[in-house]
Amino acid sequence: MNAHPPVQIGRRGLAAPVLPPMRVVLFGAGHVGHALVALLGRLPCVVQWVDERDELFPDEVPANVQIEATDTPEAIVDDAPQGAYFLVMTHNHALDFSLAARIMRRRDFTYFGMIGSKTKRVKFERRLIGRGIDPERLCEMTCPIGLPGIVDKAPTSIAVAVSAELFKVRSQQAARVPCVASLERV
Repeated sequence: MNAHPPVQIGRRGLAAPVLPPMRVVLFGAGHVGHALVALLGRLPCVVQWVDERDELFPDEVPANVQIEATDTPEAIVDDAPQGAYFLVMTHNHALDFSLAARIMRRRDFTYFGMIGSKTKRVKFERRLIGRGIDPERLCEMTCPIGLPGIVDKAPTSIAVAVSAELFKVRSQQAARVPCVASLERV
């Protein structure tokens, strides 16, 4: 049995681990959610797209996207796979907080990001601490989301910034995976 993940040889002749698709759990079917699904639908990931408002989902989605119309989105958090990438961008601050508290109770996610401002983050941090979340773990919550420096607030621009951030996290995770030494070109 091979102890190392499969590798592929890049352009520079270096071995890199072949990573499985990211498992993204996206809460929210608003404008940004739609833009994000359109982009993630073309990338190596599996997206579980969750919202209470089933009328907001399009009739067709990319093959790697699964629609989850549910009255209990919080329950989806518990069923998500280990290593999931959680994205919270619902229409409701109370639901955002409920999801945040549920996600932060888990200790096995790869990423948790929430759309919002620095002010929203501060408010949620106080409330999460009040609910028993260790203050040292608050660094595991990314809010606002997206690569820093991208200030355009158009849904597609936010989707690009968020997707880039997810792939940056994925690359950082890959760097921690044991890898076969560099191979010379033949």
